[in-house]
Amino acid sequence: MQASAEQQNQRAASPSKDRVEESVERAYKFADLSAYPFKKRLMIRAADLVFYALINLIGRTARFEVINWENHDHATENGGLPIYVFWHDRIFLTTYWWRERKIVVMTSQSFDGEYIARFIQRFGYGAARGSSSRGAVGAVVEMARLMRAGCTTAFTIDGPKGPPYVAKMGAVLLAKKSGQPITPVTMTLARYWKVPSWDSFQIPKPFTRARVYVAPPIRVPADASEELLQAKRDELQAALDDLNRRGDQWREEIAGK
Repeated sequence: MQASAEQQNQRAASPSKDRVEESVERAYKFADLSAYPFKKRLMIRAADLVFYALINLIGRTARFEVINWENHDHATENGGLPIYVFWHDRIFLTTYWWRERKIVVMTSQSFDGEYIARFIQRFGYGAARGSSSRGAVGAVVEMARLMRAGCTTAFTIDGPKGPPYVAKMGAVLLAKKSGQPITPVTMTLARYWKVPSWDSFQIPKPFTRARVYVAPPIRVPADASEELLQAKRDELQAALDDLNRRGDQWREEIAGK
């Protein structure tokens, strides 16, 4: 007996469904480290646990305030799935505040990317391997697949190696492919230490005040031209620059009190 059209469609769709399920499972579990030498495997596991413990400990002491959460509500209305974007130097406390939301973050296919992937997974995030320099296209495709499964996503938009505070194109391409809104956010710390790294990475001081800023969502049409994509990247850059400006102004105000 010949299969019905509905049965044929289900069979055709099943490989795609299987790939989505595999992508979701892969995002939320630790990657296999067997390709790394023994010493690097130990270092990845140690860095993972140290960062998880530090973020959890200091995060519990921070005093948070949220500004313009209504912009997040606009991004999520009618079932919207935000594509969060934030600066690389804000990973520390950003990871703590947005924890346990099943957000999938692009992480680089590197030694550093692997221990980052592990400690964010401990906080309830997923990890899509890729970066602006290694595997970026594959990671954007993977993130689009995860969004079809109902996952929200996030980019450290100037990572993995900078230049600092310069937005790259990954989130814009994902917004075009998925039809979901880009949601620029930032974490401004009142008191922190700076690490001597390419991005002057910020480690919050215990009991610091912290402000979470959320900008209005940015939408990218599915038929966006190269020119429009560049314009949307510029719009994203301007939104993040404005969040930085507002955060710096707040820090200066409270320092002067």
